[in-house]
Amino acid sequence: MLVREFMTTDVTSVQETDSLLDARMVFVRSSFRHLPVLRGKALVGVVTEHDVKQFAPSLMSGISPEEYNRVLETTPISRAMTRDPVTLRPDQPVFEAATVLYTRRLGCLPVVENGEMVGIVTTTDMLRLLVRMIRDQGLVTEGSSPAA
Repeated sequence: MLVREFMTTDVTSVQETDSLLDARMVFVRSSFRHLPVLRGKALVGVVTEHDVKQFAPSLMSGISPEEYNRVLETTPISRAMTRDPVTLRPDQPVFEAATVLYTRRLGCLPVVENGEMVGIVTTTDMLRLLVRMIRDQGLVTEGSSPAA
């Protein structure tokens, strides 16, 4: 099985010039934990929900909500993102994707073809694939499968 057969192709991304507040709002309004960062159509990084939290000032420091928002509004994503992330090609085997996610302890792998991002593989995608494979192999005993 190849990466192209199970990657997520409807990917939400941000531009490197967008602000940390833009990324924060995507994270708040979705279940995403990782966002590919683009320059035009080219992948230049990945920003995580954790990255934004680490970069933002602590509200416990006494900073006002207005100042907190100002910092997030004026800080470009490029300041907090991981540059040159590990990527996959759509024609790579799923096993390679799983191995990289596991050994490098990553949460996502953008999929790039001809210099453009065409999809993403996340740990959630891998777990969905694992559930499907276990079910298809008949390795689930009756009553042990959660509703899917």
